[in-house]
Amino acid sequence: MITRHIEMLDALFKHATEGIVVVDKLGTIVMLNPKAKELFGYTDLELTGKKIESLIPQRFAGNHVRYRDQYLEAPRARGMGHAMDLFARRFDGSEFPVEVSLSPFQTSDGEFVVSFVIDITERKKQENRIREANLEIQKLNAELEERVAQRTKELAKAVKKVEESQEEVIRALKKEKELNNMKSQFVTIASHEFRTPLATILSSASLIGRYNTTEEEEKRQKHVQRIKSAVTNLTEILNDFLSIGKLEEGRVHSIPVLVELESFCKTLIEEIHGLCKENQRILFEYTGIEEVWLDKQLLRNILFNLLSNCIKYSEPGKRIFLNVTADEKEVNIEVRDEGIGIPEKDQPNVFDRFFRAHNAGTTQGTGLGLNIVSNYVDLMGGSVTFSSQVGEGTTFFVNLPNTSPSKISGEH
Repeated sequence: MITRHIEMLDALFKHATEGIVVVDKLGTIVMLNPKAKELFGYTDLELTGKKIESLIPQRFAGNHVRYRDQYLEAPRARGMGHAMDLFARRFDGSEFPVEVSLSPFQTSDGEFVVSFVIDITERKKQENRIREANLEIQKLNAELEERVAQRTKELAKAVKKVEESQEEVIRALKKEKELNNMKSQFVTIASHEFRTPLATILSSASLIGRYNTTEEEEKRQKHVQRIKSAVTNLTEILNDFLSIGKLEEGRVHSIPVLVELESFCKTLIEEIHGLCKENQRILFEYTGIEEVWLDKQLLRNILFNLLSNCIKYSEPGKRIFLNVTADEKEVNIEVRDEGIGIPEKDQPNVFDRFFRAHNAGTTQGTGLGLNIVSNYVDLMGGSVTFSSQVGEGTTFFVNLPNTSPSKISGEH
């Protein structure tokens, strides 16, 4: 009977769909099941005898030693990862989200803790999709309601002004004309910018259906990439329109947090690299202190807009430069390209809403990107300037204060 129980326990351990890792009182790995080896990409020999921190991302490993020691002083059964984001590290250094359950037990050999590990990557992706969709619906509904309410108030005020004086009527009509012009610009730009990527998606989707053989895989992939590129363009346009809407309504604020700036910039460059044309390169140089106080989301949007403009308005094979200098007081950013440049007569209007230089040609764009950059820089208390020469390229200079929230509060 005992032998059969042992065999059943061994089968459960070997065939469990969860990763099982057993550690001793010192946090040393003594045993792991096949599923755990599959999750982490190790073998028994590579992990047995190592600390449990081998399976934790390096940025969390230091704190984890403290948490682990505290837990082992008074071990108890508990789950982890339900109310917080936990990540594990594979042999190749890649990370994935997990849920972990801990259960202490004791044998004649001493005290141990068994960890049950579940890879929740797909669940997180689905949760994020649902969360983003719900947020987007809520935002669109709220924005629509706010705009309807605002428009109703404006019309009521206009009627009242008509009754009060001719001068007020003229002013109201002038404002209405400006709103209509802006609305007309929006409709014209949106319809033009949406038409091209949507036509690309439709034609590529139709052509993919014609390639049925393995030999035509390259053609299929080419059209898949065209669809992805078109979807990215549409996303950028929608993000620009949403950003302008939030700025108009005063719902964007600068909230500085401590940022590892060099690492932040490198991550952004990796993200935007997929937009580069053939043989385009982004050359990055960083000088100064490692951590600064900046609003990460606003900074990301500023750099993304400037770098994507460099990519769009430069030919294949051209270089793009991102130079960042940081000290205790400020952060200076220089974004330079070797692109088409901005005509001198257009330069005074570069930061205007819906403005596009005359030499932009058929390059896709809404004319909102640099206006958004200017607004975000203002919100962060900084400044943005540029220099440009047609045919040689453009350089944008962004200066941002490196100020912690506690200093900002102290000043007020």
